[in-house]
Amino acid sequence: MYKNTLFALLLTVAVATPAVADDLYNLDNTHTRVGFSVTHMVISSVKGDFTKYSGEFTLGDKGVLTHVEASIDVASVNTGVEKRDNHLRSADFFDAKKFPNITFISKKISASGNNYTVEGDLTIKDVTKSIVLTGELLGTVKDPWGNFRAGFHAEGNINRKDFNVSFHKALEAGGLVVSDEVKIILDVEGIRAKTAKSAVHNH
Repeated sequence: MYKNTLFALLLTVAVATPAVADDLYNLDNTHTRVGFSVTHMVISSVKGDFTKYSGEFTLGDKGVLTHVEASIDVASVNTGVEKRDNHLRSADFFDAKKFPNITFISKKISASGNNYTVEGDLTIKDVTKSIVLTGELLGTVKDPWGNFRAGFHAEGNINRKDFNVSFHKALEAGGLVVSDEVKIILDVEGIRAKTAKSAVHNH
């Protein structure tokens, strides 16, 4: 009888105690850069970015990163050269008309202090593959307008051919006009929006 009463009491407390949800941050597009870098003709690098995207991340206790997801508008690719950007939008590279978005959803996140390793699914064109990004939480702050902000820097490397972005021309001296390896460079700032319903955890 005593055991049953105690169990019922504990169950009531567990149900009545609300779960604490992680804080949801939406990307601040005016202070975020989704960039990349590729080697050009073996001797230099071409840098670019995507200017249109949406995304969010969640922070748990003590600013621990718990989830990341983003969607990028492929047609917004920008390297500063219109002819080159139009070629990148074409079927030779991203085929933006057929595959208008690049997406990323995190699967596993590990942290050591402010340093993070984020493993997730990257989808480019019709291919989804797991990639790894490494980065750092640069800090959290309350701005003069009362918004809570968090900032990250992260980088990773992918082989574009893994995602069927396979156009290439060979150089006479060896190597490719555009390297297969692409470096991803992210400078992210988010504004806390609301409690993330999808990231509930118990304390």
